[in-house]
Amino acid sequence: MNVVIHRDTKAWQLQVWISFAVAVFLCGVGLAWLPGKDLDRTFMVMGYFFCLTTAFVLAKFVRDADQAARDGKPADTPLFRYVVWTSFFLAMALTAWGLLRMEINETYKAFLGVSWLYLITCAFTLAKTLRDRHEADLHDAA
Repeated sequence: MNVVIHRDTKAWQLQVWISFAVAVFLCGVGLAWLPGKDLDRTFMVMGYFFCLTTAFVLAKFVRDADQAARDGKPADTPLFRYVVWTSFFLAMALTAWGLLRMEINETYKAFLGVSWLYLITCAFTLAKTLRDRHEADLHDAA
């Protein structure tokens, strides 16, 4: 059985990394200049990091579960599946709640919200790109 592994182009990889860097930069700028209380700023920084890390964990979990299903191997335990999905949705929900309840200008909320969602989207894309490259490297080494 021939397995064809397609590598992402250098242009795609560059675009993914640039997008992720821009998203991190925009979020950093938004959080650094966030008006209001120090507690709000701290909550939002923690929320963004929580969302970012859970996005990477969720991306890996979904990819691993798909691979296990294709290989006919057991996937992660149901409890781990619950923890991964719950953590991601909890991170997103709490960060959204914190953003919506902050007493700041609506335009500023919109900037923070869009940059936050852009960051999460870029995190999923970056995770997929890195995993694709890893799998292609493993295939080439075999």
